[in-house]
Amino acid sequence: MNISVIIPTYRPQGYLWQCLDSLVAQTLNKECFEVILVLNGCKAPWYEDIQDYIAKQNHHIVLLHTEQSGVSNARNMALDVARGEYITFVDDDDYLSPSYLEELLSVASPTHLALSNSIAIDESLSPIASVYEQSYNRLSKQGDMPFQRARKFFSGPWMKLIHRDMIGSRRFDIQFKNGEDALFMFLISDRFQTVSFTSPKAIYYRRMRTGGAHMMSFSQTWCNAMRLMRAYSSIYWKHPREYSFRFYTTRLLGAIHQIIDSM
Repeated sequence: MNISVIIPTYRPQGYLWQCLDSLVAQTLNKECFEVILVLNGCKAPWYEDIQDYIAKQNHHIVLLHTEQSGVSNARNMALDVARGEYITFVDDDDYLSPSYLEELLSVASPTHLALSNSIAIDESLSPIASVYEQSYNRLSKQGDMPFQRARKFFSGPWMKLIHRDMIGSRRFDIQFKNGEDALFMFLISDRFQTVSFTSPKAIYYRRMRTGGAHMMSFSQTWCNAMRLMRAYSSIYWKHPREYSFRFYTTRLLGAIHQIIDSM
């Protein structure tokens, strides 16, 4: 098994079927990858609906359920059972171009991170401006590069293919409801040095929805940012020779910007 695709989902809407359809339509041989879908929180009526979808597909789709809500716990559950040599993460309201997995696999290696093109879309599926797309257009033709040059892509685990040895036994921190994605990427950043991009045909379509569970007050944002900075510092200062100091400082600055933006 080459790739495990991990998708957490909570009270899914119609967009989940578009996400799963885009995986069923992948050009990569279906025997080369599995999809691990983790329904977290309420089970009914979504669990049976997903089972019905899986029954109609001739594909490796593993369905898990946990009463505990939270994207981090769901991803951790999937990591514990994943069989793929490589791991990729997809949110349930996003979807992929047909060659996404095949192209990522052609670029990745056990010590090298593969990054894809990304297009942000609104609720009507119309493209909107995105810092990821701008960064991709600027960097994608430059070949292999130090991962710090593509640090905008490290705010979360999407748009990339990660060798399982880079993750090992490390997991998402379930104490955080905001910023846990960037924290996870920093945690595993001691296990890769370089990245490169796929061709423009490998696209991660990221749906930008208004509102959502991460809306927080100023005091909540301040507390969360302070906790994140402590978590980053704990990781870095335990093994300062293993982590990039430059990357560490950009993560701290990112947490500070969260506070400023919420004022």
